[in-house]
Amino acid sequence: MALAHVHSRALQGLAARPVSVEVHLANGLPSFTLVGLADTEVKEARERVRAAIANSGLEFPHSQRITVNLAPADLPKDSGRFDLPIALGILAASGQIEAEPLARGVYAGELSLGGELRPVRGALAMALALAQDAAPRTLVLPPGSAEEAALVPGAHVVRARHLIDVVARLRREPPAPPDDAGWARLEPRDGAPAPPGGPDLADVKGQVAARRALEIAAAGGHSLLLVGPPGAGKSMLAQRLGGLLPPMATDEALQAAAVASLAGRFDPARWGERPFCAPHHSASAVALVGGGSPPRPGEISLAHQGVLFLDELPEFARHALEALREPLETGRIRVSRAAQQAEFPARFQLVAAMNPCPCGYRGHPVRACRCTPEQVQRYQGRLSGPLLDRIDLQVEVPALPSEQLLQGPPGEGSAGVRSRVVAARERALRRQGLPNRALAGGALEEHARAEPAALKFLHAAAVRLAWSGRGTHRALRVARTIADLAGHERVVAADVAEAVQYRRVLEAFA
Repeated sequence: MALAHVHSRALQGLAARPVSVEVHLANGLPSFTLVGLADTEVKEARERVRAAIANSGLEFPHSQRITVNLAPADLPKDSGRFDLPIALGILAASGQIEAEPLARGVYAGELSLGGELRPVRGALAMALALAQDAAPRTLVLPPGSAEEAALVPGAHVVRARHLIDVVARLRREPPAPPDDAGWARLEPRDGAPAPPGGPDLADVKGQVAARRALEIAAAGGHSLLLVGPPGAGKSMLAQRLGGLLPPMATDEALQAAAVASLAGRFDPARWGERPFCAPHHSASAVALVGGGSPPRPGEISLAHQGVLFLDELPEFARHALEALREPLETGRIRVSRAAQQAEFPARFQLVAAMNPCPCGYRGHPVRACRCTPEQVQRYQGRLSGPLLDRIDLQVEVPALPSEQLLQGPPGEGSAGVRSRVVAARERALRRQGLPNRALAGGALEEHARAEPAALKFLHAAAVRLAWSGRGTHRALRVARTIADLAGHERVVAADVAEAVQYRRVLEAFA
């Protein structure tokens, strides 16, 4: 047979598009041509495939003209995932394996020169895409990638260690004694994701207001800004937010794991843990929101269903921070390039920390601030009004006296706070089907259920503080979360009063 077809998948953002690897052998001058909008690492597959076939004891058709087409031709292809399907296509076209069993699988894997299979990125995305097909095929992957794909419920995943293992199975040869370890069917992983873990909130002493804001942020999914001097505990608080969030549902865990797999960061040992991303303040806008060619997910997508912690917030580049504005609203980021577009999920919970001034000690009870008002204004002015308007909670984290740090009693642990957070989230989901942070428009008016006195108080605060419409609605969402934590069916004036206090922190240091 001079023509063979092998099924594979190419990544386009988080989507895994079907790719048909077509291999044609013809008489003529010996050559190996690869077409179909292939990137450099895909074109390099010619040498890897040639050596892998020869070193596996198989016959490479050196005397024939080999043409490999990756269809569709207008879909960009990258990485070494097509090594295995190209090798199988050459073997099928040259009659060394049968085409009928080959058509029942989807293949991806990078080949070493000796024929061993190496892991590839995006195994979870491929398994999720195949699970949606009406008649899903068996997904054949290398070790490491196959274990990722087996996390998808109902997936048909096989782990193959070497090219010769795949060839032997397609030839229907009996397994080598004592077992067929080179070709193993992996059963989908059972059980829910792991419960929340991480550092305990009991480690944070004092800071009653900041701990309360952290609980509200966890209950409603709100963004949070912590402002205070160096060493006050801002980073400690941010690192403990993940332990307060409810356990991840299976679909949420799969989404987060698929993004991590796409970036090559997935660790099976951390399956079900909410991501916690803390990029350095020197990170560029592309590193935060994603980009490149082909487009790759940034930190905001890697923090999907988890926490994005931006320490030293004013030190980030201005254009990098401004790029966060749309994802904070929509929960998605679309990366557009001349050749293609890619969309990544970005439903993250933002926690940011900053000092009140350049020296960090403005408002400190003991140390004097040496910054002029102009320096303070310039420092805080690095954060634009539209960005601050999208941060729901803004809280002061004051410096604590040494006796309270050394001799003070431990605070409430994460488990107790998480129980209240879970109850408040469940109350919101039963009422409206989504977290309070996602309420907008008519849904906010319908489900906030604010008493007339609460609305009057909110209106007076919005007028006096010159809030935008977005700021007013965000305060109402926070008040709805405070009411859920208290078990109130309606938002009362006290809930709104507390929510108002969480949007005025920077005014105290101006």
